[in-house]
Amino acid sequence: QVQLVESGGGSVEAGGSLRLSCTASGSAFAILAMGWYRQVPGKQRDLVASIITKENVTNYADSVKGRFTISRGNAKNTVYLHMASLKPDDTGVYYCFTDRQYGRRSWGDGTRVTVSS
Repeated sequence: QVQLVESGGGSVEAGGSLRLSCTASGSAFAILAMGWYRQVPGKQRDLVASIITKENVTNYADSVKGRFTISRGNAKNTVYLHMASLKPDDTGVYYCFTDRQYGRRSWGDGTRVTVSS
C-alpha cells in the first residue's frame, strides 16, 4: 500500500501561482509513476500531469502545457506541481496518484485549488 499526503492548495487570483506537494509513504520504493489529476463537480477526473519515475519523463494535459511543471523532490517519494499563470478554468480538486506494478494505483484525498477572475 502507498499512502499519499497532499498540500499546497488554496485560493489565488488569475495570473497567480501555486505549488502542490504530494508525499508518498508505505511501498513508495515500488512507484513507477506519479502525478496529478483534476476534478470539477459533475465531471470526470482528468489527468493534469505525470512523471515516470525511472526516466523522469513528463506528460502534461494540453491545457496546462507551458504553465505547469511537474517535478520530483530530492526524496524521490515526493512530487510537486508548480502552477503558474493560473486561470479560472484551473479551479478544481487536485488529486495526487501513484502507479505501481500490476496496475496498482493509489490516490490522495485531494487538495482544492480555486482561481478567481
